[in-house]
Amino acid sequence: MGGTETTRRGFLRGVAGGTAIASTAEIGSAQGQQTVEMTDSLVFDPDSVTIAPGTTVVWQNVGSVGHSVTAYEDEIPGDAEYFASGDFDGEQAARDAYPEGEIGGGEQYEHTFDVEGTYEYFCIPHESAGMVGTIEVGAGGGGSGGGGGALPSVPNSARTLGIATVSALATVLALAYFFLKYGGDYGLD
Repeated sequence: MGGTETTRRGFLRGVAGGTAIASTAEIGSAQGQQTVEMTDSLVFDPDSVTIAPGTTVVWQNVGSVGHSVTAYEDEIPGDAEYFASGDFDGEQAARDAYPEGEIGGGEQYEHTFDVEGTYEYFCIPHESAGMVGTIEVGAGGGGSGGGGGALPSVPNSARTLGIATVSALATVLALAYFFLKYGGDYGLD
């Protein structure tokens, strides 16, 4: 892999462009950082984040399936630096060289976003499965250390459970109303 070296602990670390691929054990909780997990379910979690300029996004592979982080070259601000795991200069170079730039299980890749705008990115081997993401960089961004104000992300399973609970309660209330209004003989003789 060009521009990388293996350290004594067996981690892969990029040496160009201020990016790194490293073990999740090396991840610190620094200010100005937003974490995106890459899972064996072939998703970026969360798949959309809003951050302030100067925030570093850290993509962590929390599964065992290899992934990549590759910007769509035409879907980033014109004056922004191109980013891709493996430190490629462009989208086609990253596609052509894959699996170079792959982020294995327990590894990470990071990039700092300084230019405001919308950035679209994807995982090369899982793009067709829908593994794509969006980063919105703006002055009101809420990355952890970007000034706050962003609402926490609610997992889809929690959202589904909430909707099911509200639906069940509404059904019980509707049935109670129906039985009280049109119910049987209550002995009012």
